[in-house]
Amino acid sequence: MESKKFQRTREDFTCEKCGVAVRGNGYTNHCPQCLWSKHVDIFPGDRREMCRGLMEPIATEKKGKEYIVLHRCIECGFERKNKIADGDNFDTAKEITAKGYNV
Repeated sequence: MESKKFQRTREDFTCEKCGVAVRGNGYTNHCPQCLWSKHVDIFPGDRREMCRGLMEPIATEKKGKEYIVLHRCIECGFERKNKIADGDNFDTAKEITAKGYNV
């Protein structure tokens, strides 16, 4: 039986887009420098998705006090929203917003 519940997976990785070494905290799902992600989850944290395509940050939105980034997989087109975390490059998020893409 599959669980839709979030699974905290603490792991470090090297960003496949910009090469930054990322120290994961169990909630990290994108590069804090370029904000790109990777399509590895069916449900957050499960690492069961077989696509493995890079996910481009294509849009941002502000929801209350939080900022959200929308990622789209460049392989299959899947989209998922994620919170922009403390320590993420906010200038990169602003560049995405400046392109006119908003969720």
